[in-house]
Amino acid sequence: MSPQDHAHARSHPGARSTIGRLGIALGLTASYAAAEVIGGLLANSLALIADAGHMLTDILALALALLAAWSARRPPDAARTYGYQRIEILAALLNGAGVVVIAILILIEAWERLHAPPGVDHALMAIIAVGGLAVNLASAWVLRGPVASLNVRAAYLHVLGDLLGSVAVLVAAAGIAWFGAVWADAAASALIGAIIVFGAVRLVFESVHVLLEGAPSHVKTDEVRDCLARTPGVCEVHDLHLWSLGGASPLLTAHLVIDHSVPAESVLRTATRNVRERFGIDHSTLQIEPPDFNIVQRLTRS
Repeated sequence: MSPQDHAHARSHPGARSTIGRLGIALGLTASYAAAEVIGGLLANSLALIADAGHMLTDILALALALLAAWSARRPPDAARTYGYQRIEILAALLNGAGVVVIAILILIEAWERLHAPPGVDHALMAIIAVGGLAVNLASAWVLRGPVASLNVRAAYLHVLGDLLGSVAVLVAAAGIAWFGAVWADAAASALIGAIIVFGAVRLVFESVHVLLEGAPSHVKTDEVRDCLARTPGVCEVHDLHLWSLGGASPLLTAHLVIDHSVPAESVLRTATRNVRERFGIDHSTLQIEPPDFNIVQRLTRS
């Protein structure tokens, strides 16, 4: 089995899980948005229809994430020997950037409303918030997990933004009903917008880091280099590169200069096993070089 096939086989089960989770979240969000449109038309409520329009952005984001997760399952081919896992990172980058734009628009609207608070139907606010909270709690529960791709995290960020928004609306509705604080709606929106911007900007930076072939944050390059250098028979490590395709599973390439005290095959087996067991690097490409390899190369070129 080729290295590309190995990488695809490792990511395949996780991809299926990701697609299922995103599909459920998309179905829940779309169902509630449709219910809001119908309820808005029956009640002649522009607020309900407007909220449905806001949820449409989440539907588009989840659909993009689902399409990216499905595309990432495609096996490597002659043109794309590493496969299509980077599609998920591109989707995460687009979704993260979209969340930043939405949050900035929320902050602008909140600022305007703080200066001129409009009349608000707090009872309708509470009803909408309860329904949205239930749906977003279900979607967040589906997308939760200690290990998730940046693509899923981007979709989760959209859902989390709506969930926090539902909580803020409930709090604001209570403030308006009990204290007449009509500014509470704008203040809650501003707080949520700030929280969303912070999370979205981090997601965008992480996506760019992966696209720039940065080392995974959970693996330290110096520790990997030290681990390889301590392998019996290795006297030098150079041209070490550490990166990932989808932000999680690390890949490694390095040149190991050996001193012939240990057979080259033994050095290769030991070094590969050590980085796999210590750092979880299943895909490593190690080039074994004799001590005079670089000298011979320079003489050959000259």
